[in-house]
Amino acid sequence: MPRDDAPQPLNLRKLRLFALIAATAVVAVVATGILSRERGNARLRELTDVQALPTVAVATPSMKALSPYINLPGRLEAFSRAPIYARVSGYLKEWKVDIGSPVKAGQVLAEIEAPDLDQQLLQGRADLLNAEAAAKLAEATLKRRQSLADSKIISQQDLDERIADLASKQASVKSNQANVDRLEALAGYKKVVAPFGGIVTARETDVGALINAGSSSAPAMFTISDISKLRVYVNVPQAFVPNIKIGSKATVSVPEYPDRDFQATVEASSQAVDVQTGTTRMQLVVGNESGLLLAGGYANVRIDLSREVQPLHIPASALLFDQNGLRVAVVGSDDKVTLKRVKIARDLGREIEIATGLAAEDRVIITPPDGLVEGAQVRIAKKGG
Repeated sequence: MPRDDAPQPLNLRKLRLFALIAATAVVAVVATGILSRERGNARLRELTDVQALPTVAVATPSMKALSPYINLPGRLEAFSRAPIYARVSGYLKEWKVDIGSPVKAGQVLAEIEAPDLDQQLLQGRADLLNAEAAAKLAEATLKRRQSLADSKIISQQDLDERIADLASKQASVKSNQANVDRLEALAGYKKVVAPFGGIVTARETDVGALINAGSSSAPAMFTISDISKLRVYVNVPQAFVPNIKIGSKATVSVPEYPDRDFQATVEASSQAVDVQTGTTRMQLVVGNESGLLLAGGYANVRIDLSREVQPLHIPASALLFDQNGLRVAVVGSDDKVTLKRVKIARDLGREIEIATGLAAEDRVIITPPDGLVEGAQVRIAKKGG
């Protein structure tokens, strides 16, 4: 008969169940570890690949007008200016206008005493009278000879000589008449008159002064300037010349009126570049009906550069220059790089105005990294990131 305190035999079924559970747990732990490691490796590879792509910041070209105006120094000049010289020699009898006097066209400025010219005119008139008398005598003689020639009293040779003598005397009359007309025209220049209306800006003579006819080496007697409107001359840098058209508007300011502007218009261009300064001379016209602007004065000229089509601008840092020329890196829709060849219209410092090579929708890399090549894959940086 068995004893109650003897050990019970192990239940084989329970042992098998425990073993199966333990084995399953071990397999699950191992599988979980392997999967975690694979996920970590995959994540690491993904991060490595992402970090290997260069990150770039992009922006589309701007179309803002960076410099709608250009300021240039200019010089004011009278629209019409004439130094007045004498046409006859003599002594100044009197002057009738002084500097600052307004004059009209044809107004007498001064009178010259020319006794030598007066005597030449008297002699010329006397010579004319003498020639006219000789011509009348030759004409009367010819008429008498013609009547005798009809009667065969004189020869044809004598008649021809009288005809030639009359023609010579008549030519002498015309010559003396032309000399008298010339001297009378010169005598008319004893009165010095204004060629056009304006202001007397200079008087370089006085009563009793010796006047030499047509002497450009000496100072002019007077200088007349029309300042109802003024010419403004400016030297425009070559890069800006194509943007300034005939008829473009400008604003003129002068130091003596700092709070006032005067409107001007571009009227002419020299159509040439000065090799020494690299500028083109342009002429503007500004109204001066008020007389506030002074001929010969300095002026600041602000010329409008606005255009119908605004050019594209990119940062100067976006430019790439190598053996292939000047290029810009553009990112396509597939985030791959395309290098576009461009031409510069103007260098504005931090901004570059592009003439050709870019479109308004292009995504330009602002600061291209070193070693960037055509077709390279890049990652675009998020704004504000």
